This record gives sequence, structure tokens and C-alpha cells, in this order.
Amino acid sequence: MFAPLLQHPIIGPVAAAMLGAIFGSFIGALVVRWPAGRSILSGRSQCDSCGTVLQPWQLIPVLSHLMLRGRCAACGARIGLQSLATELAAALIGAGSLALHPGPEGLAIAAFGWLLLPLALLDLKHYWLPHPLTAALALGGLASAATGLPPDWTSRLIGAGAGFGGLWLIALAYRAARGREGLGGGDPLLLGAIGLWLGWQMLPLVLMCASGLGLAAALVMQRRGTTLDSATRFPLGTLLALAAWPVALMGFNP
Repeated sequence: MFAPLLQHPIIGPVAAAMLGAIFGSFIGALVVRWPAGRSILSGRSQCDSCGTVLQPWQLIPVLSHLMLRGRCAACGARIGLQSLATELAAALIGAGSLALHPGPEGLAIAAFGWLLLPLALLDLKHYWLPHPLTAALALGGLASAATGLPPDWTSRLIGAGAGFGGLWLIALAYRAARGREGLGGGDPLLLGAIGLWLGWQMLPLVLMCASGLGLAAALVMQRRGTTLDSATRFPLGTLLALAAWPVALMGFNP
């Protein structure tokens, strides 16, 4: 029933962008509330400055921020751009996926990106890759495989094992050589879940792109005067997530 709409060159991307903005609103709340120990599913949204409970018209993804000109309607305090940026990123993920891959394949790639987005943000801000989110990503990979979407089961399962095992061995070797942790425990699990989506063939490209992003970030930090040494931390999970979705977008072959 929905397949023809997903394959429409305009309706599909627009609908996916709208759905992505809705998911982005939830992801934005999750990224703020979960690390603070606040419930994600209960409790009404409110202004961080004055505590006023937000009305439904103030919670429309993207549009509410624009209508309010980025300020609270009650106290006039400026609203941070993080939620807006998250909503726009999720909308772009949806639109780009369906524009380049109309149909169920594009919807699967969009879901992959939406599941990666909160992991990327949480690791960037808190160096934290929650196991429930990584498990949801892995289950999404299994679900996409169950629908018959490529790659095949063998490639996916090898990708899961290679992704997890490869980073786990690197972490083990680093700890043995340096006497301290070099990778977070969630990084191997994340790459394993990515391998379950993309198959083992795509993992070298994901790692290469993630390394390139890390190098670019290091160069920017140096130009801004940051001193980099062996103790400098980089959010590897963020780099992997930022690399994995474009690889899926450009490398998907139905």
C-alpha cells in the first residue's frame, strides 16, 4: 500500500523528511534527558529557563523553533540550537535516503541513520554508547535482513563478528601494550551492529571514512590551539556513526 508512495520522487523524500523531523524531536529529548537521569517517555517538555510547560503548538518539529524565533514564548529566553539541528539532521537523513533509494531500501537506510544519530550525539557529548541503543541498532539490522534486503545473511553475520572482534582485539592489544584503556567498551559493539547492517565488505570503507573524519577533527583542533597528545580523547562511536550512514547511502546495491 505504501510502496508506491515511497517510490514517488517527491512524496517519498518529503514524507521521510517529515517523519525524520518527528524522530529528531524525540532523539533531541533523549540526548538531553537520558544522561541527566530524566525519564524519556514520561513528563511534559518544559522551558529550561522558566520551567513553563510547553504547549503542543510549541513542540512542532522545526516549525515551532522558527515561529518562536528561537525563544521561549513565556520568558523570552533563547532556545539552544541543538534540538533544531537534531531535527534537521534527522529530516535530511530521511529525505536523502528516499531521494537516492526510493522504496523499502531507502526506508531501511533512513532507519539506519535515525538509529545511529542518538548514538553519535551521546558519544560526542558524553563519550557514552548506551547498550540498549546499540542493541536496537543490531535488532534493526536483523529486521532489515529478515525482509530480504541486501546484503545477504552470511555477509551480515560475518560483518557483525568482524566488526566486534576486530575492535575488541585492538582494544585488548592496546591495553596490554600501554597499560590503560584505549577504546570504550561500546565501540566494538557499535561496529558489530554496523556490520550487521552493511555486511563485512563495507567495514573497511567505514573505518577509512571514520579515520579521515578523526584526522580532520584533529587538524581543526590543532589550528584552534588545542594540544593533542596520547591522552586526547576522540569519540570513536561518533566517527563510526558519521561514516556508516553515508557508506550505506552511497554503497547500497539492491
